Amino acid sequence: MKQSSTSSTTPVYTLSVAADLSGIAVHSIRQYIDKGLIIPFKKVSCRNLFSEVDIIRLKYIHKLLEKDGLNIAGIKSLLALIPCWKIRQCSETDREKCQAYICETNPCWEASEKGTLCRNTNCRECEVYRSVENYTDLKSFIKTIIK
Repeated sequence: MKQSSTSSTTPVYTLSVAADLSGIAVHSIRQYIDKGLIIPFKKVSCRNLFSEVDIIRLKYIHKLLEKDGLNIAGIKSLLALIPCWKIRQCSETDREKCQAYICETNPCWEASEKGTLCRNTNCRECEVYRSVENYTDLKSFIKTIIK
């Protein structure tokens, strides 16, 4: 699931268009949103919009479900393993107070308490949230981070 350099984070696609582009049913996308696997842009009217990067992410989630045989809880646990504190270069003090560092089952964008670097960050734009689309598998991605 390599992200091309032209992939945009600008939310332009409606839910139905995102479903067509990703090949995933609307109700499945809604489930991914409800379970915290994807964070769509919310308009004032409460309608969700998706970007090109979101489409790539949807395809990645679908691959994990269909080809790799994971369920949603498994995907969340897998994404929780991404060492966001290493990517964001958080201090030891911040790590000890951050749920993203402590929790084993939820990815950092679902953390209830965040470190100072992440408190005012839009998770949709964060390199941690977007990073899995750059690699064909999470293991390769994590290897590049921990070197």
